[in-house]
Amino acid sequence: MDFGKVPETELNTIDFSLPPDPELTKSVLKQSKKPGKVEMYVGCAKWGRKEWVNLIYPPKTKEALFLNEYVKHFNSIELNAVFYQMPKVEQIRAWKEKAAAVGRDFKFFPKVTRTISHIRRLKNADEDTSRYLESISEFAGFLGPCFLQLGDNFGPKNFDILKEYLEKLPGDFDLFVEVRHPDWYSDVAARKDYFELLHSVKKGAVITDASGRRDCVHMELPTPKAFIRFVGNGLHPTDYTRIDGWVERLAAWKEKGLESLYFFLHQHDEKDTPILADYTVKKLNERFGSDLPLPKFIAKSDSLF
Repeated sequence: MDFGKVPETELNTIDFSLPPDPELTKSVLKQSKKPGKVEMYVGCAKWGRKEWVNLIYPPKTKEALFLNEYVKHFNSIELNAVFYQMPKVEQIRAWKEKAAAVGRDFKFFPKVTRTISHIRRLKNADEDTSRYLESISEFAGFLGPCFLQLGDNFGPKNFDILKEYLEKLPGDFDLFVEVRHPDWYSDVAARKDYFELLHSVKKGAVITDASGRRDCVHMELPTPKAFIRFVGNGLHPTDYTRIDGWVERLAAWKEKGLESLYFFLHQHDEKDTPILADYTVKKLNERFGSDLPLPKFIAKSDSLF
């Protein structure tokens, strides 16, 4: 993911502190159920990384078996693969069967197909949306919330289009929305209208933590569920301090009524993502007393040296 990428030389000049909770977040968490155990899913954005062979995938693992191995290490995946083409039932069934083979809880978090979000831009998208919903329903118990990412040029002038689209969706469709046009955040009225719309239709807001787009770290929770896309910088020291900050904020949200946490790790170069994911899961388990699965790294054989 190149979104929000900045030169490494600038990283130590960025204020990575998380903004205070907005009023909507305070209100939503206050109205939530009493603080208790938080449903938590942590994972990566993709499983198809050759660099993970000999890191978390066994030596000589074939690409066709990458998902078989990935599900042994994490309890979820941010499924970007279905963004590029309409998912086919047969393909989803195959992915589901690989997850089921592990014998524990696992969830796929599919991205809405770009035909809907970027080509049709939500207009005249009813038929495609129905096809999408029909396909992903094949995941059954392995389906987590979906997320709708809108393009950089989809700004507040398209508010009515977004409103009409969201209001047509099934009420029980668990969806989070990600907007990237800066005006959604800088324009006070547009920001208020946007997040209040999500709250009214019971859809969540993706929080994207990227170095060069601090406006997207908006901290707005229209529902008592947090969907965070964290973009690291190749295991730079700030990656770890940023994770520490998130763990503390999430713990505070838990005490105030957070019900679900979905946290996905990205890197501009994904080769090191399992290492940062390992750190993240350990910190969450320590702070929350949870037992999220940890990635298991391949031991280096002394015989190689």
